[in-house]
Amino acid sequence: MTANEWASLAVATTTLVGALAIGVRHLVKHYLSELRPNGGSSLRDSVDRLERQVEEIVSILMNKK
Repeated sequence: MTANEWASLAVATTTLVGALAIGVRHLVKHYLSELRPNGGSSLRDSVDRLERQVEEIVSILMNKK
């Protein structure tokens, strides 16, 4: 292989690795944003609402005994 071919291979490899790193970073930021409460539409808010409802149901059932 010539020096130009090695250089083009290195640039192509670097570009692919960089694109993969940017894609992974985007996915991680997106998933982490779902784990922070934001006022109602995140997964964390849904889990918090469900926990509150379950606690209320348990307290109602414990009071009936």
